[in-house]
Amino acid sequence: MLGNVIGGFIVILVGVTLAPTVANNVKDAQNDGNITGASDTIIGLTTLFYILAIASVGIGMATAGLRNSGLM
Repeated sequence: MLGNVIGGFIVILVGVTLAPTVANNVKDAQNDGNITGASDTIIGLTTLFYILAIASVGIGMATAGLRNSGLM
């Protein structure tokens, strides 16, 4: 129970810490000049999808821990 809750918070902490690195790499890829049009738009959404994935994994782990303990 407690392991899942702590694990969820660790996933969120590490993911949020790495978010600026992901955003910088996405911006570098967009500024490269070889990506235009729809590809540029999809590459631009990579940071959003990364943050949504980190949030959903962290919340899912915390919810599983609370469910196992009977609090949810």
